[in-house]
Amino acid sequence: MREGATPRIEPIEPAAAGHALYAVIGNPIAHSKSPLIHARFAEQTGERIEYRRLLSPVDGFAETVRAFIAAGGRGLNVTVPFKLEAHAFADRLSPRAAAAGAVNTLRFDADGVYGDNTDGIGLVTDIEANLGVRLAGARILLLGAGGAARGAVLPMLERGPRALTIVNRTAHKASTLADQFAFAAREAGCLLSGGAPDIVEPQPYDIIVNATAGSLTAALPECDDRAFGPGTLAYDMMYGAQPTVFMQHARSLGARASDGLGMLVEQAAESFWVWRNVRPDGAPVLAELRAMLGAST
Repeated sequence: MREGATPRIEPIEPAAAGHALYAVIGNPIAHSKSPLIHARFAEQTGERIEYRRLLSPVDGFAETVRAFIAAGGRGLNVTVPFKLEAHAFADRLSPRAAAAGAVNTLRFDADGVYGDNTDGIGLVTDIEANLGVRLAGARILLLGAGGAARGAVLPMLERGPRALTIVNRTAHKASTLADQFAFAAREAGCLLSGGAPDIVEPQPYDIIVNATAGSLTAALPECDDRAFGPGTLAYDMMYGAQPTVFMQHARSLGARASDGLGMLVEQAAESFWVWRNVRPDGAPVLAELRAMLGAST
């Protein structure tokens, strides 16, 4: 498209009579499992919603959202590459969206555009409810200091861990992230630190979360092998039909490992709550998706 041209937005059809319209917006978007997830949530709860995939031009996010609102849209899940633009588009932000600096859930109502970030609470819910591991009093190691990590810090701190260590190859990113959440950590009674991978303690952590994008390219994040042990949950935010390289590595060191499929489901459940004020049960939907993927985790 030539510079200065208006992106072409495809017409958006209103929802069927009596149904509220929602969608997931991204580019690309055809792979998204969100329509299946929210269809199952609607069946569970009896909520009458219509949920779609919405492909937006990379340079046409705001225009696509406005067209969606004009068609009667009530809310959007937001995925790559639009979470920062969604943050800027919102009139109001939840505390967790403000802390994350990114928005993955938009709600449109009489008060305007409300932006939230449900990724972190999705992670926490999956770890506690689905995997049965308590964050309260835990020693947690967070690998990575990008957007995925940023969205996870506040929800984890709110669970009251004993210590949270953030490490990143670019040390100042980790230390800056730790500084940003220093007050929240003090309020939670949590020892928070951030820096290069060499600050990882040479003893097993209770929980290790891989928030890097390394699993997309089969790259292991730098981390002392002694951080993994039989009592460690090694959690990769990525997921796929096969265990990620991070999961395989963790298991080879005796740790329990999980992928991020449950995080995907539970962040969607939180979005459903934000929109409908009804909380669906993520567990059966997670089981269905796991069976569809054929994953062995």
